[in-house]
Amino acid sequence: MKVFGGVVILVIGYLLLWPVPIAPIGWQAPSSSGFSGEFAENNRLADLSLIELGADKGPEDFAINVAGTIATATHSGAVLLKKKGEAAFTPWINTGGRPLGIEFDTNGNLLIADAHRGLLIADPEGELTVLVNQVENTKVVYADDVDVADNGNIYFTDATTKFSAKEYGGTLQASLLEILEHRGNGRLIEYDPVRRTSNVLMDGLVFANGVAISHDQNSVLVNETGKYRVLRYWLVGPKQGQVEVVIDNLPGFPDNISQANSGAYFLGLASPRSAPVDALSDKPFIRKIVQRLPQFMRPQGQAYGHLVKISESGEVLQSYQDPSGAFPFVTGAIQTDEGVYVSSLTARSVGVLQLN
Repeated sequence: MKVFGGVVILVIGYLLLWPVPIAPIGWQAPSSSGFSGEFAENNRLADLSLIELGADKGPEDFAINVAGTIATATHSGAVLLKKKGEAAFTPWINTGGRPLGIEFDTNGNLLIADAHRGLLIADPEGELTVLVNQVENTKVVYADDVDVADNGNIYFTDATTKFSAKEYGGTLQASLLEILEHRGNGRLIEYDPVRRTSNVLMDGLVFANGVAISHDQNSVLVNETGKYRVLRYWLVGPKQGQVEVVIDNLPGFPDNISQANSGAYFLGLASPRSAPVDALSDKPFIRKIVQRLPQFMRPQGQAYGHLVKISESGEVLQSYQDPSGAFPFVTGAIQTDEGVYVSSLTARSVGVLQLN
């Protein structure tokens, strides 16, 4: 009995006192309506055509150039290309890190938000250069997504300045730490390639994720994953420098966002919201205890396919779902002449959705 009592005391002491990397704060998660109303459960994403990636996986994002070549970034660090008319993606370059968001500029260069290395650029021959790895005397810890405006200015997110994907076991693990802590260590950064200067436009974001320049070029949309919402930062006009909520209280964790046809945007919801995470939002002490549990006992992402199309004002136009999770952890999409290419955190293929 004494041994048992000693073990119990040790376990309790561990759960209460063992150091953890997070310093959570309390907040109030909005009440989730789940898959109802405009997000009512359906199977519109269940009939994806698949383009296998061979030994690679996790096609996080897409970019398409003027010639119709589609690029995607993968877990191995490789950027794969699929030229117009070809059936498969083939390896092009490897960043030596973890490329996430990508975008072609008007000169055919590929901009790469690399979670390990910062903002990179690859010229058409594949030569890599680091554009930004620190801003305002602070390191870019977790470059996540990137977009480029018509005037050449580049906008990218530093998802968290605290939890490095390289140091904390990967992009997913670092994102979970940022969301569980909820202090808001993420930021939106603007880079001027002419002046070669960068500055922070927004900070205090709870895992700053997807980025998309608005269709009229007047603002930039940013996904704040940890608060289930999309924000708009005004670049010009009477609201310059102001931030508005485009859509909030989403039923899942928003990942990437990209322009779609007719003034709309595609928004990937990587996983449905977690009821335990929401219930513990105002209980930071218990969230620290949860972080001390074995990983399999902590809240986990759910493999549920979900792609949303929204208007400029945040109206839900379409909700494409696959409750089976056959194509899991959807991060976003890009519209092409061949259909809508759908990306994923973990899939070993690229999904293609044919729209009527």
